[in-house]
Amino acid sequence: MAKVVAINISVKKGIPKDQIEQGVFIENFGLEGDVHGGDWHRQVSLLSQESIDKAIAMGADGLEPGKFAENITTEGIVLYELPVGTRLQIGETIQEVTQIGKVCHQKCAIFHTVGDCVMPKEGIFTKVIKGGVVKPGDHIEIL
Repeated sequence: MAKVVAINISVKKGIPKDQIEQGVFIENFGLEGDVHGGDWHRQVSLLSQESIDKAIAMGADGLEPGKFAENITTEGIVLYELPVGTRLQIGETIQEVTQIGKVCHQKCAIFHTVGDCVMPKEGIFTKVIKGGVVKPGDHIEIL
């Protein structure tokens, strides 16, 4: 069963995020207090623990949830195979997949810290359709 491993937040772009106990996700905004929140299509970023484990297997050290600047670290779901438009119930929220992967125009602090970045290939982005609280351990359901 798919679940949330961690909720991660930062106040500055291009840096690893810090884990928090729970996140308040606001409709049409994203994670309260996160730099990426706003009225746009990439409100929330998600990356799987399985993707992080791939980077560890390639020799990257010190990786944990949030190091790739993802807001939600997941487990048990292949995020990058979800079609754009897929709706997910994550904790109390409903989020819609808006983008798979991203283009990295420059090597950010994350790339220099871990030596590679799986986020451009395997991370996804969502828009918050229904707000609410999400915390580690919450289930993720494809609607």
